[in-house]
Amino acid sequence: MQIDRPLIELKEVNFAYNGNTVLDHISFSVEKGDYVGIIGPNGGGKTTLLRMLVGLIKPQSGEIRIEGVLISDYKNKSQIGYVPQRIAQDSVSFPATVYEIVESGLTAKRGLFGWMNSEDSEVVEEALKVSHILDLKHRLMSSLSGGQRQRVYVARALVSQPKILILDEPFVGIDITTQKDFYAFLKELNEQRGLTIIFVSHDIDVISEEVKSVLCLNRGLLCMGSPSMLHEPNVIENLYGKKITHIHHGH
Repeated sequence: MQIDRPLIELKEVNFAYNGNTVLDHISFSVEKGDYVGIIGPNGGGKTTLLRMLVGLIKPQSGEIRIEGVLISDYKNKSQIGYVPQRIAQDSVSFPATVYEIVESGLTAKRGLFGWMNSEDSEVVEEALKVSHILDLKHRLMSSLSGGQRQRVYVARALVSQPKILILDEPFVGIDITTQKDFYAFLKELNEQRGLTIIFVSHDIDVISEEVKSVLCLNRGLLCMGSPSMLHEPNVIENLYGKKITHIHHGH
C-alpha cells in the first residue's frame, strides 16, 4: 500500500555562511496544492531556503525531499519553477522578446541546443496565455513595465509545466494596483490549476489575506500554520524583534 507523502519535506536542515548560521534545524512539510507565504526579517534565511528548495545550494546537514525523493536524487528539476529575487526589476538591455524569454524556460527539458517542435510551441503559447501576456509575445522585454516583466518570468517558469512555483519577493518595485492583479493571478494558478506556490514577501498584511499557509522564518522556524496566527499577540514581535504596523491596502 502506497503512503501519500507531502510534496515537499524538510527535516533538521542546517546551513551557515562562513560560520554564520542562516538556517537552524528547519523542519516542515508542504502538501500538494498549498499556497505558502514566507515572512521574516532580512538575513533570516528566506532566500537561502528557496535556493535550497530548487537545488541551487545543498543543506550542510539534514534532508530535503521532493515527492519523497531526496532533492540530490530528484531528477525532474523542471517540476520546480523558480522566479529569483528582483529579476523583473533588473535592467533588460539585450534585444530579447517576451516569446524568446518564455521559450528559454524549456532549455532544461530539451537541452541548450535542442530544436523547438510544434509541441514546444504550443506549450510556450499556453504559458503566455495562462500568464495573460499572449498579446505581448512580440514585444521587447526592455519595453515592458515591472509588472509585465514579472509575468513574463512566471510564464518562463510555467513553460516546463511544473508542480511547484517558487517566487522570491516578486512584488518589489511593483505598484499596489499591479500587485493586486498579480496576487489574483497567483490565486488563479493555485486554485484553478492546482499549482503549489511558495513565495517570500515582506507584506505581512497581504500575506495574511491571500495565502493558505504562513511560514515564519528567522534562522529558525518560529511558526507555521494558518495566516490567522499572524493576528495573535506577540507573533510578529517575536519574529522581527519589534512591533511593526500593518499597512492595509484595501482589497
